[in-house]
Amino acid sequence: MIQFNVEGMSCQHCVGAVTRAIHEQDAQAKVEIDLAAGRVKVESTQSAEALKHAIDEAGYTVTGSAAV
Repeated sequence: MIQFNVEGMSCQHCVGAVTRAIHEQDAQAKVEIDLAAGRVKVESTQSAEALKHAIDEAGYTVTGSAAV
């Protein structure tokens, strides 16, 4: 599982946008988002870099990532 710190998420629309961006990379990915903490946890077959790029392309800033 990979955890990202993501800036710019403030509502359920943001949660949906980030989730859709990740699912476009890996439709089977498991996504958990803690909106208050600005954390996104993803279990995926895709690389952390690919997922980070997808989140960035959706308009959000990834400030850090780590394997969990």
